Amino acid sequence: MRPVLVSLSVIAAALTLAACETTAPVANDTAAVTVSADYAQLMDDLRILSADDMQGRDTGSEGGAKARDYIVGRLEALGVQPSPMGRLQPWEMLGRTREGTKTYNGTNIIGVIPGTRVGDKYIVVTAHYDHVGVNDGQIFNGADDNASGVATMLELAKRLKANPPEHSVLIVALDGEERGLLGAKHFVEAPPVPLHAISMNLNFDMTARADSDGKLWVTGTYQHPYFRPVLDQVPARPNVALAFGKDTPQDEGADNWVEASDHAAFHRAGLPFLYFGVNYHPDYHRPSDDFEKVNPAVFQDSTELAIAGFRALDRWLDQ
Repeated sequence: MRPVLVSLSVIAAALTLAACETTAPVANDTAAVTVSADYAQLMDDLRILSADDMQGRDTGSEGGAKARDYIVGRLEALGVQPSPMGRLQPWEMLGRTREGTKTYNGTNIIGVIPGTRVGDKYIVVTAHYDHVGVNDGQIFNGADDNASGVATMLELAKRLKANPPEHSVLIVALDGEERGLLGAKHFVEAPPVPLHAISMNLNFDMTARADSDGKLWVTGTYQHPYFRPVLDQVPARPNVALAFGKDTPQDEGADNWVEASDHAAFHRAGLPFLYFGVNYHPDYHRPSDDFEKVNPAVFQDSTELAIAGFRALDRWLDQ
């Protein structure tokens, strides 16, 4: 996410969606919450993906392949079926390194969960599983960036299998974000379903470390203001609340997140998007971004907010 401290930059139009005049009330996702009452799997996913043996999950590395195998195994254990084009979406693209550019071979991971009301329309939920690997002999484990977003996405997938969504959902673990949003660019260039069938992209990138301000930020409601009343109804959790912004012309540089992660590729393709992520913290893009730095209660609250946000959007879209 927002690669600046390791000299990894990101790439930089919006399609207006017809908005309903009223929004559906936010129902409590009680069945889904009960499914994951102890959050053991959520924390295990975060811990395993950010362990030293993943070697920082750089694109094209052995650690990246190990992380990919783990995520595939989790989706299969949950019963999440492959997409129409299969489970894996390999690609080869030119990406950025600290020294310049090189060709990367990466792989996106895709699963599909059928919808009960709008089966021919898709919400694409994304989280990048790569990080920056090993630099100067130090492993950059990327617990918050972005093992956390992947763990949140897997928790959402578990809830959706127990309590199916109204829209069909593509669960997409993207590769190559840190090298220039490569996996996301490839996904929108060669999507498993037609672009016109995608209702929106919901991107999770850094969902764990909301300790500093108690906020899970939502970027994209300036571009798509009809989403704001829907999410305004999502109640705060004890440790974390939704906050909106970092997407206006007045937000400059690192404070503007419209092009800061994989949602930028969807935005450039004219698709509605929202990005959920926490603010910067001192361990961002440093070898100290470790599992032990994550406050479980804060991360769990952020994940619950992300899932509640998804449910509210799923109910409201395509009414």
